[in-house]
Amino acid sequence: MDVIPYTVEERKDTGVFNAKLGIWLFLASEVMLFGALFSTYVILRIGAEHWPHGASLLNVPIGTFNTAVLITSSVTMVFSWTSLKENNFARFKNFLGITILLALLFLVVKSFEYGAKFEHHHFPKESTFLAIYFTLTGLHALHIIGGIVVLTYFWGPGSKMWETQADRFTNRIEIVGLYWHFVDLVWIFLFPILYLL
Repeated sequence: MDVIPYTVEERKDTGVFNAKLGIWLFLASEVMLFGALFSTYVILRIGAEHWPHGASLLNVPIGTFNTAVLITSSVTMVFSWTSLKENNFARFKNFLGITILLALLFLVVKSFEYGAKFEHHHFPKESTFLAIYFTLTGLHALHIIGGIVVLTYFWGPGSKMWETQADRFTNRIEIVGLYWHFVDLVWIFLFPILYLL
C-alpha cells in the first residue's frame, strides 16, 4: 500500500506539508466570506441615516467575557500542540479538553445572549443592525460548532493516531489549531464592530 506523500515532510515546491497548504487555502476562502460580510456591514452602516450604537442593544460585559473565553481557548490550543511537540500526550489531552470546554462555554453564553434578545423581541427582521448581528454571530457560532466537532474527534477516537503516527497526528493538531485561531480572530473583529462602535 502506498503512503500518502507530504503528510509529515514539507514539499519542496511550497515549503509546507500538504495539509498546511490545504488549510491556508481554506482559510483564504473564509477570509473572503467574512470579508464580504464585514464589507456589507460597512456599506450599510455608512449609507444609513440612523444607526444604533451596539452597546444600546447588546450586552458589552457578556461580549467582553466571551472574548476573553475565546482568547484563552487559543492559548490552550497552542499549549495542546506544544505538548505533542514535547511528547507529552497526557498534557495534550488536558489542554485540548480545556479548549473544548471553553468553546462550549462560549456557545452557552452566546445562547443566553440570544435568548435575552428574543425575550425583548429583538429579532433579525426588526432592523438592519439586528439582521447583521444575527447573521455574523450566527455564522461565527456555526464555525465554533464545527471546530468543537473536530477538536472532540482528535481528543477522543482520533487520538489513537498518536500511537502509530505521532508526527502526522501532531501536524493534524497544528492544522486544526490554525482553524481555531482563525475562528477566534474573526470574533476579535466582530466584538468591537458590533458591540463597541
